[in-house]
Amino acid sequence: MTLAVIVDGYTDEPAGLGVPPYVDIYPRYIAGAIWSAEKSANVVYFTIDKVRASPHVFQKVASKADLLVVSGGVVVPGRYIGGTPITPREVVVLPRMVEGPKKILVGPLARFGTGVRGGMRAIPRFEFEAYYDLVVPGEGWLAVYEYLRSRSLESVNPYAVSRDYSLIDEFAVRGARIVAQHPNAGYNLTAEIETYRGCPRWVVGGCSFCIEPRLGRVISRNPESIAREVEQLYAYGVRAIRLGRQADFLTYMAKGVNEEEFPEPSPESIERLLRNVRLAAPSLEALHIDNVNPMTIAVHREKSLEALKVLIKYHTPGDVAAFGLESADPVVSKMNNLGNTPEDVLEAVRLVNKVGSRRGWNGLPEILPGVNFVLGLPGETKSTFERNREFLEQILEEGLLVRRVNVREVLPLPGTPIWSVGDEIARKHRRSILRFKKWVREVFDRRMMQRVFPTGTILRRCYVEKTRGRVALARQLGSYPVLNYVYSEVRPGEVIDVVVLSHKARSLITTRYPVKARSVPRRYAGKLAQLEKGSTGTESSGSA
Repeated sequence: MTLAVIVDGYTDEPAGLGVPPYVDIYPRYIAGAIWSAEKSANVVYFTIDKVRASPHVFQKVASKADLLVVSGGVVVPGRYIGGTPITPREVVVLPRMVEGPKKILVGPLARFGTGVRGGMRAIPRFEFEAYYDLVVPGEGWLAVYEYLRSRSLESVNPYAVSRDYSLIDEFAVRGARIVAQHPNAGYNLTAEIETYRGCPRWVVGGCSFCIEPRLGRVISRNPESIAREVEQLYAYGVRAIRLGRQADFLTYMAKGVNEEEFPEPSPESIERLLRNVRLAAPSLEALHIDNVNPMTIAVHREKSLEALKVLIKYHTPGDVAAFGLESADPVVSKMNNLGNTPEDVLEAVRLVNKVGSRRGWNGLPEILPGVNFVLGLPGETKSTFERNREFLEQILEEGLLVRRVNVREVLPLPGTPIWSVGDEIARKHRRSILRFKKWVREVFDRRMMQRVFPTGTILRRCYVEKTRGRVALARQLGSYPVLNYVYSEVRPGEVIDVVVLSHKARSLITTRYPVKARSVPRRYAGKLAQLEKGSTGTESSGSA
């Protein structure tokens, strides 16, 4: 019987997140590939954080294994609370910790390399090739499957990719049970689900920095296959699902995909997908999406609104449609083939607000847009940052809501047009980048947090992840959950309701609800008194 060890180094890609409490497709598909090749195989799953916490346990298990698969890679670096992605040093050290098993490196770091931080070139995959028996730029689950069937690395094509989802659908269902070994299992584990591969804008080349268009033609999964995977995940205790692994949720099985830059949404296909997911997992606590191209909404307004209303019918409140504006400068947009205008993106923000700003049972608006900026792109000048700021100021002026603004510096990846440019522009504009980030965090974010989460808002079912002295860190399930600093006596593993007392740039000051006055710090006592009198305080005056 084969013993296989999977180390999940976590992933963060334009379409896909695998940092806890999220679990991405990589460990699940790889486990499914192993069990498809050999039903009786023993598969042991480690997160990279678990390896760090218990290196001797990992060494003891992996040294007896026949196969060690290391997966991971960050290509859109962020800040994480639930875990720390694998470092380049750990990618090198892990295979040297054990003797015996065949060692295969897969995931984004084997395809594109891995980023340390935005504004710097990625470390290319060839830096890791000397430490593994096989580095797989293609689909890791296919390589693992072929290796276990042939027992010969020489017979494996490391560049192989799927032409359809026939095998992947099998891997997804069989590999779902690996989530039972995840440290967050039974608590706040959120499974990222793939709906299609690639980006519809590949027909015009896609954005200069993005990896998704390099995957070629869009290939979609059918709703029934997705539902079978969700059903298995649900059977193993997953209660939060994010349909996040796609470039644009609204173009799932869209009319004109692979023919037009902005295919027309199919509300019927989206409803078929969501209905099947709901039937497969009837008591989900969170059902969210991630990416949406705002130009789809701008070009196909009526169909997009219809699709968004279908989404609201089936999802859970607190959803986020992440918009890739990237830059409000038309010169930067043209030079990097972004395919949008700030006017169209602003109109998309208005339309999502129109259908999604109503609050649901958990205290959150049904669905709000998120806005992404990428800095350090060709064509960028000092006026670019002024235009970016003007765009956000317009959102404030109109009283619109956005759930969050991501400001990233470009991470040049091998195989993308931006690779030849590198980090030259980001280094040149370092001061302007820092000033813009500071304004977003200290001005825009604070005002927006007050609108989206007015003082007195009750947020239901927050999962306590950590404690720091008298303060706990808690978040709800779903896309981009806001971080709550909870001033109450609570323990990790609890699920609590909280009430908002005050706001920080990207987080909230809260206390447990119902409120125990003695647990609230003195500096927030005035806010608590206002709440008890029925007032929401001055901070909610801008609420839409």
